[in-house]
Order: sequence, then structure tokens, then C-alpha cells
Amino acid sequence: MAQRKVAILQKAAEEVAHVAYFIESKGLPKTAKKFVDESFAFFHKLGDSRIKHKPCTVLAWKEEDYRCANFKKKYIVAYLDLDDEVIICDFALQKLLL
Repeated sequence: MAQRKVAILQKAAEEVAHVAYFIESKGLPKTAKKFVDESFAFFHKLGDSRIKHKPCTVLAWKEEDYRCANFKKKYIVAYLDLDDEVIICDFALQKLLL
């Protein structure tokens, strides 16, 4: 398995933090921590060069040539798929994009 470098932009990290903060505000701090851990583990799995997701259909992301991956059926991860690196650019709740 050829693993590429994975870079996570601040915008994507902040969006994950916002979701985690919401979960924590509902009185579920362990669940919030688990969500963050799973999110970042998923981001690093995108570094596998054998994985190739479809181009994004969201107009703003399509113009940037991002690829989109579903995370937990509720969230979408937008990333740039380069030869030697994957750059995680955005993380959003799917129903807010439709």
C-alpha cells in the first residue's frame, strides 16, 4: 500500500472541532473525542493511493477540482488528490450542501 502525505487545512480541522463541540455541549465528551479521533483517522486513510473518490458535485468544490468522500453517511470530506499528497480542504454536514 503506497501511503501519500496527508495535509489537513485549518478550515477542515475547525469544522471537525465545531461538530465535536456541539456533541460535547450535549453532555457527551467521550463521544466528541471519539468523533474527532475517527475523523482524523479517516482523513489519513485518504492517503492510500489506491483510493480514488468521485469529483465533488457541489459547485464551489467542483470549480476547485476537489474530490468528495462520505464520512459516517452524514458528512462530506472535500480534498485535493495530488500525486504525492492529499490535502483535506473542507468538512461539511451533507444535508447543508444539498
